[in-house]
Amino acid sequence: MELLDDLEARGLLQDTTDRAALAQRLARGPVTLYYGMDPSADSLHTGNLIGLVMLRRFQLAGHHPIALAGGATGMIGDPGGRSEERNLLDEDTLRRNVAAIKAQIERVLGPAGAWTLVDNYDWTRDLPLLAFLRDVGKHVTVNQMLARESVKARIESEHGISYTEFSYMLLQAHDYWWLHRHHGCELQIGGSDQWGNILSGVDLIRRRNGDMVHALCWPLLTAPDGSKLGKTTGARTWLDPARTSPYELYQHFLQTDDRQVRQLLAWLTLLPVAEIDALVAEHAQDPSRRLAQSTLAREVTAVVHGPEAAAAASRGSGSTADDVSPAAFRAREGTMPTTELADGDLPVPVVDLLVRAGLAASKSAAARLVQQGGAYVNNEAVASPEATVGPDDFVEGRWLQLRAGKRHRHLVVRGPAG
Repeated sequence: MELLDDLEARGLLQDTTDRAALAQRLARGPVTLYYGMDPSADSLHTGNLIGLVMLRRFQLAGHHPIALAGGATGMIGDPGGRSEERNLLDEDTLRRNVAAIKAQIERVLGPAGAWTLVDNYDWTRDLPLLAFLRDVGKHVTVNQMLARESVKARIESEHGISYTEFSYMLLQAHDYWWLHRHHGCELQIGGSDQWGNILSGVDLIRRRNGDMVHALCWPLLTAPDGSKLGKTTGARTWLDPARTSPYELYQHFLQTDDRQVRQLLAWLTLLPVAEIDALVAEHAQDPSRRLAQSTLAREVTAVVHGPEAAAAASRGSGSTADDVSPAAFRAREGTMPTTELADGDLPVPVVDLLVRAGLAASKSAAARLVQQGGAYVNNEAVASPEATVGPDDFVEGRWLQLRAGKRHRHLVVRGPAG
């Protein structure tokens, strides 16, 4: 199946500048394409996963991906999808974030060389204002910029929009032009919320160079409530294993709603469409087995963290996530977030342990969690903020599971890991 036909079968082809022309260009030989990511945190998240896997699809088809970390645009912020302006990060923080996400991209695309990492701060920081206005600003009308839905929504909101964020699309257009000139980039891809920004780049290249380049967008991946998945909408499932462990990532996708599992298999895995459809049909015969969800969880975890981590997470999930049997705990060691306690640490107040495990931000927050009935030790609700954990609470004297709410779990191991 041709690449564009495959993307359409997966539901990933929402907008293109000229599909026929793009198909002809892809057929002529390797194309350099890019996808931009916001380095406002030291980890990418599941909302970036579509773009990374999309780069991988093009890479497997013989094309060359560029992953752009928006160090410059990250200092400004895209107004799309926001009701107010983001806090701007300093240069040192952005540099650290870019370095951190490089390792996450490498796990998906392989070692650098098979792909290229760029940071738009490198070519934007010394760009003279007058040159920018002359070479970029004069090619874009304010009418075009005001026509963007995200800009209109911000202008009409109580917060308004700053000139800084208003200029975002000009900087992104300049990125595409710069990559076209210096890397021969001919295709930018992104979510549908970036369509206006990407078209600005296509138009700028046409006006400045007379060249035809291409754009491709997929629909936004939304949560069950319709909100966009990302860092700022409450969906904090990260690609950095220090933030979201392979076990937690596996569990996240294991909980996928039956109504969304086919879409996520098509969008986030490299499984062929025919295999996905056969799998979903088999799943429909006995949804209680959660065959589609377990396949999705395994495939996504393998993409993000590698096959070995996926296999370990799968072993740890062999029983239900709330199974507190010795066999289940034994399988989870090394796959889920873990805190070790020495005998001298016991007994320990539950509120202290919740903070130490990162399940609560403070003792007062932990106490509120307990009072609201949201804290559990080995699936038993903690009765009081004064409760403690002692040696007798550990299964076989070694393991204990903390849980905050329905989904956030943490393994506590007594003594040195064996």
